[in-house]
Amino acid sequence: MVTFVGKWSRSREAWKRMRPRVKRARREPTPAEAALWEALRHGQLAALKFRGQHPIGPFFADFCCPAARLIVEVDGPIHQGREEEDASRQRFLERRKYRVVRFRNEEVLHDVQSVLERIRLAAAKT
Repeated sequence: MVTFVGKWSRSREAWKRMRPRVKRARREPTPAEAALWEALRHGQLAALKFRGQHPIGPFFADFCCPAARLIVEVDGPIHQGREEEDASRQRFLERRKYRVVRFRNEEVLHDVQSVLERIRLAAAKT
């Protein structure tokens, strides 16, 4: 059996394994993810609609704007030492015509307005 999520399909078993992780990530965001989500969902980029913890293939993006084909990732300490894995994941997303922009936790927590402006600029390039 295949489940359709947006444009992507995956086996029902794969979605069953992924769904709890997606739900937990939505319920328990990092402080930086929570801060950015507050800014994004309160219309500070009104023309862009984002989804949090959005599944794409075998991955889920921190934030995704499907209309702009833009993914925003907030990288914290967990990404240290995972550069190769992150690069592989990014290549997967880029092959599917997504632009990926990354921000460190500190950038989001200390200057969310600058982060929002960079997101707006990245969306304009697509």
